[in-house]
Amino acid sequence: MPIKNRFAEMQQEITAWRRHLHENPELMYEVHKTAAFVQEQLKGFGVTDVTPGIGKTGVVAVIEGKTNTSGRVIGLRADMDALPIHEASGVDYASKTPGVMHACGHDGHTAILLGAAKYLSETRNFDGKVVLIFQPAEEGGAGALAMCQDGLMERWGIQEVYGLHNMPGQPCRRICNPSRRSVGLIG
Repeated sequence: MPIKNRFAEMQQEITAWRRHLHENPELMYEVHKTAAFVQEQLKGFGVTDVTPGIGKTGVVAVIEGKTNTSGRVIGLRADMDALPIHEASGVDYASKTPGVMHACGHDGHTAILLGAAKYLSETRNFDGKVVLIFQPAEEGGAGALAMCQDGLMERWGIQEVYGLHNMPGQPCRRICNPSRRSVGLIG
């Protein structure tokens, strides 16, 4: 029986989100439009437990699995802020904000987490809860600390947090774990 690849089906939509975010970058804690976009998408997916304003401008949302016998609560984190850099890429979705661009991939991180949120909210094929963490001010603003000081871990009972960061210059489909200095291939 063939396996349905829902993420492949969502690729154009995820790409559109990333390009929208890339065109509209915001710095540090001033991610008001980005946070509003994230909230709008989450609510459109049917996620009802969405909390803005954590760590000043962060967004936290909860998706419950079909069951919760394990009591497990996992956090999935993405950063939303851009850098104070002038974009000279020439792409048709280049930054519309002078002197600000997504040069570090946070537009991609946010789009990826939105894709995961859409999939998880559609299927809920897991046991426990997933807490989606959209963090501001990763670029030198201590956004994670601000979210933690606002009670992120305790309020939602998060037991583990997972995130990703792109690594320009690495071949496609290659992943690495800097803490273990291991590298592997995906697929």
